[in-house]
Parts: sequence; C-alpha cells; structure tokens
Amino acid sequence: MRYEKNALTTGFFSGLFTLLITTGCRSEGPVGSPYHPGPAAGNAIGVGVGVVAGNVAGFGAGVVQGTVAGTASALDPSYRMVRRWKTETTADGRTVQVPYDVLVDEYGRPVNAPAPTGNAAPPPASSK
Repeated sequence: MRYEKNALTTGFFSGLFTLLITTGCRSEGPVGSPYHPGPAAGNAIGVGVGVVAGNVAGFGAGVVQGTVAGTASALDPSYRMVRRWKTETTADGRTVQVPYDVLVDEYGRPVNAPAPTGNAAPPPASSK
C-alpha cells in the first residue's frame, strides 16, 4: 500500500511540474498601472534588450554563414571553361585550327586568370 501511495504522489507532482513548465506565464500588456513610470520603463527596457539581443544573434549567425559561404567558394575545385578556336598559319603555309580554353565565371564572363588546362593564353579581345 505504501508503494502505491508513493507512486501516486510522484505521479501527481511530476504531472504538476510538467503542467507548470509547459504553460508558462504571459500577459498581454504591461502588468501594473500604466500611469506609473515603473512598469512602462520596464516594458520599454525589456523591448530594447530583446531587440539588441536579437540583432546580436542575427549578426553572429550572418557572420558564421558568410564565413562558411566564402570558405566554400574559395575551396571549390570546380571551374567553367569555354573552348575557342583560332586559325593559325604554320611555317610551311598550312592553315590549322588551334583550340584555346578560356576560364569563365558562373555568368560566362572571362576571368583574368590562366586556364587550368595548360593551354596558351587567349588572344586579346577584339572590339566589335
């Protein structure tokens, strides 16, 4: 009988504790008289602290995400190449097509860097 009483008491208090934890306390507005400066000042300070804490947390998250994205883009081994062909005349008079690769960015614009394929640098761009 004593075991059942302890289990019943433990169950009651654990249920009461769970109820208190899950319900919390919240009010729709400042508690107290709105004509006194204490509750109004406390509410304003609470809002200010919440805004600052939220902005600090957002700043921290932004810094971390920016660092991760920057590191990932710098360490990304993929690249985009565009193959162009130029016509050259050999010493014996033959005309041949010679390929050259141009390293481009994600939008197709040429990057001023040597191509990783080891080909010669592309000829200078001509104005059209």
